Amino acid sequence: MILKYSIKTAAKGVSRNKSRSALTILGIVIGITSIMMVMSLGKGAQDLILNQIQSIGSRMIIIHPGRKPEGPSSAAQMMSDSLKQKDLDALRNKSNVPHASDIESLNVGGGIAANGNQTYQLSIFGSSGIIQSMYDMKLSQGRFLDDEDVKNKSYVVVIGSKVKQELFGNDEALNQKIKLKGISFKVVGILAQKGQGFINFDEAAVVPYSTAQQYIFGIKHFHHVLINADSENSVADTIRDVTVTLRNSHDITDPKKDDFYVVTQQGAMDQVSTIMNILTLFLAAVAAISLVVGGVGIMNIMLVSVTERTREIGLRKALGATSNDIMFQFLIEAVMLTGLGGLIGILLGAGLSYTTAVLLSNFAGLNWVFEFPILAAILGIMVSGIIGLIFGIYPAYQASKKSPIEALRYE
Repeated sequence: MILKYSIKTAAKGVSRNKSRSALTILGIVIGITSIMMVMSLGKGAQDLILNQIQSIGSRMIIIHPGRKPEGPSSAAQMMSDSLKQKDLDALRNKSNVPHASDIESLNVGGGIAANGNQTYQLSIFGSSGIIQSMYDMKLSQGRFLDDEDVKNKSYVVVIGSKVKQELFGNDEALNQKIKLKGISFKVVGILAQKGQGFINFDEAAVVPYSTAQQYIFGIKHFHHVLINADSENSVADTIRDVTVTLRNSHDITDPKKDDFYVVTQQGAMDQVSTIMNILTLFLAAVAAISLVVGGVGIMNIMLVSVTERTREIGLRKALGATSNDIMFQFLIEAVMLTGLGGLIGILLGAGLSYTTAVLLSNFAGLNWVFEFPILAAILGIMVSGIIGLIFGIYPAYQASKKSPIEALRYE
């Protein structure tokens, strides 16, 4: 049999029972659709996070307390109180870090804000006024924190737009009181709506870091220290100066004993990319399990098809078809089924991913961009074809072994 005739015959065999063929390829469709969605949404999430990190600026340097994590076993080393006020003062000494334009401490935690009977779960940031320019926070009303608020450990707070809406609705919030950790804070500023980002300040409250340390978190250290270098070219020099300053402050002579680590925006982006790629591949591998299930379904239905078409096989062999011809025909049918399932899965996965991206952009307030995962589509077609070959070989072999005389006698 020539290739064209084999393909034509295989197509007739597939279309002979459309319902059964559709159910047969369902596992392939689900598997490819899942992989497409995981790859597309994973890339969208990665781009969203990276764009948010980039928006902070490439000059940003973040100092974390504790040893730099190198794996799951070192996660506990990240929990440290090594960044203290003396370190912040040393870093703010211009002679120690001459290329630092802004230096800001930051404490972060969660809590519940209350106004009368209204409550709202939010993020609490302990900082000073410098953070406003670092994260480009705009005010819709009032003022931001200042040095006097920090010095006096004032009970003042700047709230995000969503916090204001949830606690006050359409009522006036400026100069009103809200409770954080049972303590009354005066609302001195309301942030303009910024939308979901790497840090969602719409759902946050910012208080003086001195107040946060003593009255909210009950600590005497900082969770992070943020530094803006005066230019992108001086980032490396700033990191070196920060490292030397903190080692001197902590009496560290052996770099292996550092109780802090420095992350740049590029480093953060590299870490996010690595984590997201690993997570996406892991989820795609889990979704690919359904392809194996689909392959078993293909083999099962092809074995049924071989049994049902025993007389047809005998007739073709009697007319001169070789065992290889029969085997080739049934292999083509299996590949055709899985290939069709792969194509439907790609189209369905792309459509669902696009719909999800639109919904996230319009209703969740995320700057989510749809990306068609070309690699996933190519792999989907290739894998579905390979699945068809692997799981079609046995049924095709069984068909090719049938004796034409016995096949013609089959009822």
